[in-house]
Amino acid sequence: MIRIVIAEDQRMMLGALGSLLNLEDDMEVVGKASNGEEAISLVKKYKPDVCMMDIEMPEKSGLEAAEELKESGCKVIILTTFARTGYFQRALKAGVRGYLLKDSPSEELADSIRTVMAGRRIYAPELMDDVYNEENPLTDREKAVLELVADGKNTKEIADELSIKTGTVRNYISQILD
Repeated sequence: MIRIVIAEDQRMMLGALGSLLNLEDDMEVVGKASNGEEAISLVKKYKPDVCMMDIEMPEKSGLEAAEELKESGCKVIILTTFARTGYFQRALKAGVRGYLLKDSPSEELADSIRTVMAGRRIYAPELMDDVYNEENPLTDREKAVLELVADGKNTKEIADELSIKTGTVRNYISQILD
């Protein structure tokens, strides 16, 4: 049984989501919160598998709550109307496992939860398009280093190929990871 906490500040939406998920044979809604602060409390109390939450809620946003729950072991799925790149990037940094839009078909909701429970991540396709349309922030030299790393070369081999010192290669790799 997949145990779920839902956080949504619109009461009708909260009730509808709870009813919809409770209809699934393998899911049980164990808690409902109307803000991020309540969501954190319910996750600590009930230790659910999944916390599905909206972003814009009173007291504490869904993103703030997700950041706080990052190390809790509970898989966070954002369910929102906002397909904003900034929100999505912040959600990724908070370790969310899913970012779904409320205008998605309702039959996809339970499948998305199962996908996340299977260890995969699920993100709205509209957001993925935005991520891939962004310009690559790496310099040409960083791209060259990254390509050599991808080819399986070690620090010394990269330094030799690019005629730079191994310490410089390590600095480039550190910058790439940042």
